[in-house]
Amino acid sequence: MKTYVVLYHAPQEVAARFAQATAEEAQAGLAQWQEWSAGLGDRLVDLGRPLGAAATVTAAGCVDGGSDVIGMSVVRAQSRDEALELVREHHHLAWGSITLLEEQVVPELA
Repeated sequence: MKTYVVLYHAPQEVAARFAQATAEEAQAGLAQWQEWSAGLGDRLVDLGRPLGAAATVTAAGCVDGGSDVIGMSVVRAQSRDEALELVREHHHLAWGSITLLEEQVVPELA
């Protein structure tokens, strides 16, 4: 099995709107996550969580903001195609996009 990091992209306004959700809206959103995760079974490694304030760090310094990644999850699948099927109908696609990244094996040092 391979492991994939799922990054959820959306404008920061979407994340701000979620932060201001009523209890009923939050519960409805949680139900969507629970439905999606239940369908994955043991292929879900980490349901993940929302992500907040971003900073970009380079040799020249640090700049706040600049990321539209608002959350992440980790899934396991036999292939990239299978992993794509796990997120193809994800409810997040109603307001954003998803990036799927395959974790690479780090060769052991001799």
